[in-house]
Amino acid sequence: MTATPEPATGRKLVLASASPARLNLLRQAGLAPHVIVSGFDEDTLNHDEPAALALALAEAKAAVVAGLDEAAGALVIGCDSVLELDGEALGKPADADEATARWKSMRGRAGVLRTGHCVIDTVDGRQVSATASTTVRFGEPTDAEVAAYVASGEPLHVAGAFTLDGLSAPFIDGIDGDHGNVIGLSLPLLRSLLGELDVSITDLWA
Repeated sequence: MTATPEPATGRKLVLASASPARLNLLRQAGLAPHVIVSGFDEDTLNHDEPAALALALAEAKAAVVAGLDEAAGALVIGCDSVLELDGEALGKPADADEATARWKSMRGRAGVLRTGHCVIDTVDGRQVSATASTTVRFGEPTDAEVAAYVASGEPLHVAGAFTLDGLSAPFIDGIDGDHGNVIGLSLPLLRSLLGELDVSITDLWA
């Protein structure tokens, strides 16, 4: 197994998420994070505001991982996404029926993808966090197209039952904001948060 290359600064970077899409975004940006999944029970948190819920989940996941011995000395990144539609926070659908109903309700409408971001420096315990928001304009897939998409299984594994980098891409008419945020992580926001911790993202290039 090939070891994850260390950044130029020698600082270890940890992604507290099982999302392959987030990992891919970081790798495309020149970063090589270690992945440690928090195992945090998302059902233990609840907020009326979708943006607050996404942020609280990101902070909780980052905090769990930051407390582990294997994350010692690392910068830990936690993220979580929800789709806000009609003021409600929509995460991953529970089953195929919910995914189908979700898509039929989203057709021809717009929602806001909220992604909470949290970075913890385990060296000194400093923590910074913020939420990025991107408006998503959904197309109008037919019932047959919705059925085929749900049958693929993809919508059961992604917040909001859709993703820009997968099979549902043809059903998204457009977005207003950062596309990476919709996929799972806003690189511009991450750069800003790292800056608050006096870390340049270029120093973390592998």
